[in-house]
Amino acid sequence: MRLFSVFAFICCFCSHEATAEDQPIQAFVIPHSHMDVGWVYTIQESMHAYAANVYSSVTEELSKVKERRFIAVEQEFFRLWWDTVASDSQKKQVRQLVKEGRLEFIIGGQVMHDEAVTDLDDQILQLTEGHGFLYETFGVRPRFSWHVDPFGASAATPVLFALAGFNAHLISRVDYDLKDGMQRDKKLQFVWRGSPSLKAQQEIFTHTMDQFSYCTPSQLPFSNSSGFYWNGVALFPNPPKDGVYPNMSLPVTKETIQPYAKTMVENIKRRAAWFRTNHVLWPWGCDKQFYNSSVQFGNMDPLMKYINQNSKEFGVTVRYATLGEYFQSVHQTNLTWDVRGSEDFLPYSTEPYQAWTGFYASRNVLKGAARRASSLLHAAETLFTRYRISFPDGPVAKDWALDKLRALRWAVSEVQHHDGITGTESPKVAEMYTQHLMEAMMGVEELLAALFLLPHNPAFSSVPDSSLHEKGVDEGLEQHVIIYNPLAWNITTLVNMTVAFPSAAVYDDGGQPVPAQIQRSARSNASYDLFVVVELGGLQNRKYAIRFSETACSEQPGCARMYAAKGVAFERRSVKNWGKKGRRLLPVLSECYKLMFDQDTNLLHSVTYLQEKRRVRVTQDFWEYNANGDVKAGPISDNYIFSTNGSAVRAYKAVQMEIIPGKIVTEVRQYFYREDSDKDYAYSITTRVPKCFGAAPQCQRLEQTYSLGPLRLNTEVVLRTASSLKNNQTLYTDDNGYQMMRRTYRKFSNNTLARNYFPMVRAAFIEDDLSRLVLLSDRAHGASSQADGQLEVMLHRRLWNNLAWNLGYNLTLNDSSVVRPTLWMVLGSVSETSKLHQRAAIELQHRPVVVPIDQPRKPWQEKEPGLSSPVSPVVLPPNLHLLSLSVPGWNYSSAHDVHLSHVHSGKNLRSEPDFDRVLLRIMHLFEEGEDPELSKPVTINLKEVLQGVGEVKVLEERSLTGTWDIARLQRWTWKTADNLEKHNRPYRSGQDKDFTVTISPKEVRTFFVHFSSGSL
Repeated sequence: MRLFSVFAFICCFCSHEATAEDQPIQAFVIPHSHMDVGWVYTIQESMHAYAANVYSSVTEELSKVKERRFIAVEQEFFRLWWDTVASDSQKKQVRQLVKEGRLEFIIGGQVMHDEAVTDLDDQILQLTEGHGFLYETFGVRPRFSWHVDPFGASAATPVLFALAGFNAHLISRVDYDLKDGMQRDKKLQFVWRGSPSLKAQQEIFTHTMDQFSYCTPSQLPFSNSSGFYWNGVALFPNPPKDGVYPNMSLPVTKETIQPYAKTMVENIKRRAAWFRTNHVLWPWGCDKQFYNSSVQFGNMDPLMKYINQNSKEFGVTVRYATLGEYFQSVHQTNLTWDVRGSEDFLPYSTEPYQAWTGFYASRNVLKGAARRASSLLHAAETLFTRYRISFPDGPVAKDWALDKLRALRWAVSEVQHHDGITGTESPKVAEMYTQHLMEAMMGVEELLAALFLLPHNPAFSSVPDSSLHEKGVDEGLEQHVIIYNPLAWNITTLVNMTVAFPSAAVYDDGGQPVPAQIQRSARSNASYDLFVVVELGGLQNRKYAIRFSETACSEQPGCARMYAAKGVAFERRSVKNWGKKGRRLLPVLSECYKLMFDQDTNLLHSVTYLQEKRRVRVTQDFWEYNANGDVKAGPISDNYIFSTNGSAVRAYKAVQMEIIPGKIVTEVRQYFYREDSDKDYAYSITTRVPKCFGAAPQCQRLEQTYSLGPLRLNTEVVLRTASSLKNNQTLYTDDNGYQMMRRTYRKFSNNTLARNYFPMVRAAFIEDDLSRLVLLSDRAHGASSQADGQLEVMLHRRLWNNLAWNLGYNLTLNDSSVVRPTLWMVLGSVSETSKLHQRAAIELQHRPVVVPIDQPRKPWQEKEPGLSSPVSPVVLPPNLHLLSLSVPGWNYSSAHDVHLSHVHSGKNLRSEPDFDRVLLRIMHLFEEGEDPELSKPVTINLKEVLQGVGEVKVLEERSLTGTWDIARLQRWTWKTADNLEKHNRPYRSGQDKDFTVTISPKEVRTFFVHFSSGSL
């Protein structure tokens, strides 16, 4: 995506410094096409209008002249072209171009993922999907990134790219004023150590694009047409039949070659003044370019030849290059580079009133759907892996199952695009993403049902069979569900199901009653919320029977453990009548907290965490920012940008409250009304205060769900949590769920409020010397601390403006949806919350999966009831997380030379899926020094840990995406001023029989695992 309105830079540099000891400048002309996987047009529209033609024409033109180059970035378009368009002869040409290094795959993921609102799990997924395809098909492994368009740069991304084997990283969108200073001081290039724990172990050389970013300068002093875009501008919906596109640049002729050369050389020299070497990266391309590569190269070839023939006069030489060739030249200079620590480049602003912090909350529904799909995929991957090892010849067809998984992998990967999950796309593209996610999720839900129902084995299913007979017809209805724990930890937790009956009793697979609670649903008077306490081992599932009744539960054995909760309604309180507050406080208690609600306001008043008997004033309510929609009246808010007319105002005039006391959970429902007399509420908070179950710390979190919408036009609504903490407006938010970042409130001459919003993917917290208040999220939001003790989370936005550019592309974000995000609140001492919030964030992300296996029906009685035999649990230490356990399906030899020989042989290149290789990733959750015990390195024996899955036969350590044998992965080292030791720690060979692994703070370790056949 390119916003033309923000590329009107004012140059502050009037002279050019000599570079690299006055050596001639060498420009590396890198042909590329920025191809958004979504944004304004759907993927199908883009494939038809231009994307397919890019690869067809580039393949043809590169094959004609050996000096030509091209970099391919987003894999989704390339894979669609490869699978549905490319002929056998084109595929043969591509293989040859890749082998010769003239067509270079950069990044290699399915998309160029966003860096602000994407989750670590999904970044790794989309990268792994693209890398698996490229390695299986071509035997290549991308070594460089090209993150030119994400709206800001996260410190987690360079760490992941380093773990994937990259030698260098490239970014572009950083704060305009910061980039000005980096250009002035020649600090656009540096070595980035994104993780404070991994430090130099996973550092990476990083190049920041200059102010011209990834596009060729389009303005020509001698022409009204754009410069260097000889194929013009792509046409939608259909390419022109005559091949004549709008705004095609003047062709290079005898009359135009000299002014073209002068323009190009001046731009190269201008860029050279901002870098330390005489090597200049000159990106040739922009959005939707090279769909007619013949006219592109046909004009650039003679222009570059002319410049080189007159290089002494110009002081510049030019050559076509891949990104790898450019970085190799920079690396060979052997300069000493500055080090950047774990700071990120978020938030991002392009102008004083253009803070790109609005997209953190845009399209909340899509953000939630993407995360739910990711969680479902994780559960299905782990379950299918166990099934394959237990039942290699089981009745669930392996090819069918893998197709279901691959469809959801594709959909989840696709939406991570930097104009996807960001919410910055047009409505029809948002609908496309949602449709792809929903269809793929339905397929995976079908797979889950098959995995539970088809094995006919008590380890995976304990569903009543045909040997059962019907009980008495007057006993009500019974339904069975299977609940699966997708985490490698033992859990005791609450599962909530919506049911249609007012009374129920719940039994486990041994026929024993289970603690449960039922109450009228917060969403509908026609349904009920059933809360069930479940105990599950790591990667374990159990079957539960629910026996419904229209009358109060009294006679069944399970009734003693079932509680029917009833609510107590409180009078609606008008803001104008609040007067004195805090006179009538109502306590809500659990073993961990005492919450006090103010009956004068119906708002939360304070929370005491009972472990230390420390009381913190806490109030939560909704506020809204009013946005300007008229460009003539001042700065606007849109999909990307947050710009407000002033401070937030209270979004309601009255509050109503209902409390449902329970034995399992107490629920507090608060309803916020825009006007005193409104019948329907505009916003709501449902707070669930769980009790403790056994030794589990369930009560240490307060589970909140919100309802917002439809909003009034041009409003942006926040949940404001105001406390008595003295945080000095300092906030902590996470980078992609990987690490927490300290966000110090900064004052700017303009737009201070919006520029102090930060992305919150999984967590945000504020703290003082005594206490920490943490909010954990089920989807991305924007977060800020606008006043001392405040933690503000933007939950929803609805905007319209009359900016011609936004109207032209339908990017005004008139989002009239109702959104229902979830946050968990944790309050306690700094040391205690440090132990809790990483794991709790993952538990929120990967809640137990509930699979109904029948509809409510008359009960059946087994002739010989007995206990089932659940599968053995897979349990990791509390500071380690099972990031991945999957059957990728990519088929290639672990030995690179063997695989390369197969690829280059040209024989039987379409591989059958490999169902025996399991991909395992384990991550250490803690930073160095974060906790006295949990921050220590952990040594585990993977053969023992995985014995519940099967008998481990072979363990190979691999790079993050699996394409490198870690023992053979050698990344470039870069000289730095601090001269830290750069040797990576030694890795075990894949053939080592010792299955013991030590995982240090913040490490992500990746393995291929082979199990003995029929091991369970």
